[in-house]
Amino acid sequence: MTRTLDRVRNVAIVGPYSSGKTTLLESILSTTGAIARKGTINDGNTVSDHSPEARDRAMSVEVSVASTRHEDTDFTFIDCPGSIEFTQETHNALVGAGCAVVVCEADTAKVLTLAPLFKFLDDWEIPHVVFINKLDRSRDPFMEVLHALQEVSTRPLVPQQYPVRQNEELVGYIDLITEQAYKYHTGQAADPIPLPEDLQAEEQAARDELLETLADFDDHLLEELLEEIPPDPAEILSDLKQDLSADLVVPVFLGIGSQDFGVRPLLDAIAKEAPDPTVTAGRRGLTVAEDGEPIAQVLKTYLTPQGGKLSLVRVWQGTLTDGMTLNEVRVGGIYHLTGGQQQSATKALTGEIVALARLEGIATGDTLTTESKFELPKAETLEPVYALAITPERRKDEVKLSGALGKLLEEDPSLYWEQHGDTHEIILWGQGEIHLQVALDRLGRKYRLPMTTHIPHVPYKETIRKSTTSHGRYKHQTGGHGAYGDVFLDIRPQGRGEGFEFSESIVGGVVPRQYIPGVETGVREFLHHGPLGFPVVDVAVNLSNGSYHSVDSSEQAFKQAARIAMTEGMT
Repeated sequence: MTRTLDRVRNVAIVGPYSSGKTTLLESILSTTGAIARKGTINDGNTVSDHSPEARDRAMSVEVSVASTRHEDTDFTFIDCPGSIEFTQETHNALVGAGCAVVVCEADTAKVLTLAPLFKFLDDWEIPHVVFINKLDRSRDPFMEVLHALQEVSTRPLVPQQYPVRQNEELVGYIDLITEQAYKYHTGQAADPIPLPEDLQAEEQAARDELLETLADFDDHLLEELLEEIPPDPAEILSDLKQDLSADLVVPVFLGIGSQDFGVRPLLDAIAKEAPDPTVTAGRRGLTVAEDGEPIAQVLKTYLTPQGGKLSLVRVWQGTLTDGMTLNEVRVGGIYHLTGGQQQSATKALTGEIVALARLEGIATGDTLTTESKFELPKAETLEPVYALAITPERRKDEVKLSGALGKLLEEDPSLYWEQHGDTHEIILWGQGEIHLQVALDRLGRKYRLPMTTHIPHVPYKETIRKSTTSHGRYKHQTGGHGAYGDVFLDIRPQGRGEGFEFSESIVGGVVPRQYIPGVETGVREFLHHGPLGFPVVDVAVNLSNGSYHSVDSSEQAFKQAARIAMTEGMT
């Protein structure tokens, strides 16, 4: 079947944790025939949650890709994690999406969790629709949920469907464009039914919201409404397509993903209303030419000890071929991904999302080209907020740890590690406890580096609160030359962050100049481990007086004398 660019859709499935994103994707793949049998979260056999870390936790922990075809449209779906601890994964993937399906529960108490997601979509001008899921569990009226969602969305929400219930059970929906009602059937297309009389007033109110919002962007439709002329459904659909592509409105759909309810209408709407790759590329400043210079962007990096490196990329323009050079790196293979399954290909076309093998030195977010230095914007890396100190269970693994951590960070840019300068602990930073536990599980599984963890020690610091003068004398006599050093030190506090300052005000050579560096060295050595064993900060020390012996004095003796004086002054 011939592929045309206007019939390609790249769709990110996003939403809060446990809203039903992965289950919705399973229903989409099953409905379109991409898979023979739906998996479930509890059984651990869904397409997108294919990693051991995801299956062990019954939750998505990284983005996953699957493609399918519905009617005449080719879809690539990116299933994104819902937990806020994996927000970086979602942001990186959304950069390459043509549109997003925001999956949420029909619960007014949970809508606030969508605010950060809506903000990111708005900031990046990513067209999106809302799929209100799990209506079998909802007690909140549909329009109340819609209005609660509007409170956290800066874009106007427009309902395209209205629920039909019998005995409080969701059994169908009303298409607000055509005013045709439908009855759901699990695994099959919905059947048209007469519009229920008891819902006519509610349906009309919901449809009025749809039309009035669209009329804000269409003067002709506004005139029709003012003159009470029924608008043609084709005109309404045209407005929806135009306004969604321009990221002016957010269409709202409904259903129960686990029962396939609402899946086909959602796919139909995305196929008819969502922007194609040329529109999406235009928002990134590209004029798409399928035969133009290849331009792609890395959305995700996967690393496996056996399979090597895979870079998930969105092809913005041109055609990628196996063996071509991008950013001075040779492509070592092209693969279409369906969850954890790979299917090799010889090329990747404009608008496709594929995995490229062995792009060493290429990172998530990078723009790939053959000649130009064009760079696409990429999502900002989130600041880490949670830390654990980690230690290899086997001492022999310490030499391998830094390399393995580097690979973890290549897969997940929101991780960060450091060896603390004061405690000397290796600290792994991330977005939360689950985020770090997933990273540690990968260290153990992929690189055979099991770790022990603990809360990082607090890097306490010591200082002095008031000025003092202290005396230190080091005198040691043996059978031959002895050792003698004698100093008076003025110790005073510095302002926060001003650090350490050493000075001397010796008069008359009571401490010869060749011994003064030894005094400073003794002071600095003491400051590394103060009276309580912690570094001393923000102090100024002045060598003001002292004495020496012409035979027994040495730089080492004055160093010891300085340490004695500092101990006396700080305790």
